[in-house]
Amino acid sequence: MEERLYVMLIERGKTYNKINGELVRRHVERIRGLDDDGKLVLCGPTKDYPGVAGIVILRVKSEEEAEEICKAEPFVVEGHATYKLLSLREGNRANNYLL
Repeated sequence: MEERLYVMLIERGKTYNKINGELVRRHVERIRGLDDDGKLVLCGPTKDYPGVAGIVILRVKSEEEAEEICKAEPFVVEGHATYKLLSLREGNRANNYLL
């Protein structure tokens, strides 16, 4: 099965400002694990995009796998954030940028 790209938008919940250092460490450990497993393409906090705390771009085999990863995000598990999952069609030199 071919891997596909998915974008996780981590959206700030009402209690997002209550995130503590321990939860941030768990978040980073989770990101590190995704990277170790070859599933992380890129991630980082957003700036100037109200309500969205960060973006995680994943390369996985299915939407179900991407959904499981999103649901296991510590900020989401603890109720401080929600997420939106988007599929992304990768445009690159090999596919002539989808033309």
